[in-house]
Amino acid sequence: MPNLYPALERQEVVVHTPRHALTLAELTDDELALVAEAWRLRAEAVPGYVHALVNEGREAGSSLPHSHSQLVWLPVEPGPEPPREGEAILKRDGLVAWSPRLARLPYESGIAPIEPEPDGLRSRLLAPALQLLTELIRRVHALEGPTPLNAWLHNHPSGWRIVLLPRLSVLAGLELGAGIYVNALPPEEAAARLRLV
Repeated sequence: MPNLYPALERQEVVVHTPRHALTLAELTDDELALVAEAWRLRAEAVPGYVHALVNEGREAGSSLPHSHSQLVWLPVEPGPEPPREGEAILKRDGLVAWSPRLARLPYESGIAPIEPEPDGLRSRLLAPALQLLTELIRRVHALEGPTPLNAWLHNHPSGWRIVLLPRLSVLAGLELGAGIYVNALPPEEAAARLRLV
């Protein structure tokens, strides 16, 4: 459905389930497969670069408590995400989840196909990637309790990925003004904690 408060010209909301789920972590595998299918169908229906994203919690920019995602048609493709260097958390279903070497915030994680593909919205691995994302969110919740978060699908010719950014730290002037992130949790420790929980 159209976003009631769009920031850009075309912005849609995908309601994840008719159940009153508060977080992506509460969705079943079948519901996640439907979310992936909704993203794919909308991306095919409207031309342009589609940025799929999830904001959970007021601190992460969400205005509604019910689990949902947004599809935003951007005028230009965003630049590449940082390289896939870091500490592996787990591998499954042709996907790898890792803690980036240059993580911006504690428990930042990436999920991508082991063999790079250019378009996640058309990938058969999108639903399994969303399942892996919910597993990572559940693990962060087990470690830190309910946590505001942002997640997004980043398509790039060098390979798509889903990025999870739990909002456990406050972004201040250094991060917002200079783009320099202060992360007190080393990625190898974050990966180890996420593997153990």
